Amino acid sequence: MKKDKVVLAYSGGLDTSVILKWLKEEHNFDVIAVCVDVGQEEDLKAVEKKALNTGASKAYVVNVKDEFVTDYIFPTLKAGAIYEDDYLLGTSFARPLIAKKLVEIAEQEGAVAIAHGATGKGNDQVRFEVTIKALNPHMKIIAPWREWDLKSREDCVDYALKHDIPIPVTKKDIYSRDRNLWHLSHEGGNLEDPWNEHDNNIYKMCVPPEKAPDNPTYVQIEFEKGIPVAVDGVKYSPVDLVYKLNDIAGANGVGVIDIVENRLVGMKSRGIYETPGGTVLYFAHKSLEKLVLDRATLSFKKIVAEKYAQLVYDGLWFTPLKKALDKFVDSTQEVVTGTVKLKLYKGTCNIAGTKSPYSLYNEEFVTFGEDNVYNQKDAEGFINLFALPLTIRALMKDNLDEK
Repeated sequence: MKKDKVVLAYSGGLDTSVILKWLKEEHNFDVIAVCVDVGQEEDLKAVEKKALNTGASKAYVVNVKDEFVTDYIFPTLKAGAIYEDDYLLGTSFARPLIAKKLVEIAEQEGAVAIAHGATGKGNDQVRFEVTIKALNPHMKIIAPWREWDLKSREDCVDYALKHDIPIPVTKKDIYSRDRNLWHLSHEGGNLEDPWNEHDNNIYKMCVPPEKAPDNPTYVQIEFEKGIPVAVDGVKYSPVDLVYKLNDIAGANGVGVIDIVENRLVGMKSRGIYETPGGTVLYFAHKSLEKLVLDRATLSFKKIVAEKYAQLVYDGLWFTPLKKALDKFVDSTQEVVTGTVKLKLYKGTCNIAGTKSPYSLYNEEFVTFGEDNVYNQKDAEGFINLFALPLTIRALMKDNLDEK
């Protein structure tokens, strides 16, 4: 009897390794494992081999790093989208791309369902499933964490040991991590108590600030229409540019945050995020925008950035509103061309200079010295008009007091 095919989002980690076996043994599915390479710095050949050894009938490894940077990271960077003022959305915008590839392969293979390893408490279940429904509303979705009897990662460890599945974690090293070329997140374990200070020996992309060089590092980033194209005068491909800045910023301890965030499903969670290259790119991009965008546009773009971040965090990448906001963002980026000089020192990132052919900064107007372009007497009339509502209100109060 021919088995139904199910496509599994597979990483080779604890959860998806157990899920693969569970789908095969408990439900008699023909499991096709799909590992989407977004730069997670793993031996993906070994991941592919492990999937087949664990029982997958077929295993795909799909390299999407170029698409990830060009079509997901850079649009979010241009928008200036940061969730709750801290999180640079590293996991959030990887999920719709992964889900998109899962749908493509499921359609190609004639699968009846797509399975994922996201828990019933997290954001990723929403991001995966919203994307799948947007791209193929007829595809069945299997979320084992919402169905099986396993209640914890410790239970998964026991299941893996019982079925001779090699796993990368133990009950002592129980952190849940997600890595791609943009960031690395750490959750779970002793981090679940927000009173516990995190141990900086968990870092993998950044050195602890205390161990960073004693002398500052200066780096120049060149942008064209909001997109970073060069570092220290050298042109790089989008992927290589992110890797280059990861190395520079990470070596200076830049890019680590320890935050409590509001999950989409309603609870708060605590995580440690390493985003070295992304941190300096966001800081540089924001600094350049301050030089070239007018006050009204910059102010409204902050509102758009907040909404954009919410959409990305909530998994609403393939939506009409997201598409419309991209059009607005792209229009603002026409003048975001120039170079930003940053100073990196022991975990800090500071501006050291900006320049652009579209700069709205004019020294002749702002100088404290003598100038021939600005008549300071003109300010008197402007202030009188600007303050007119307050003047009228004060006069009204005087009249009422007299009565």
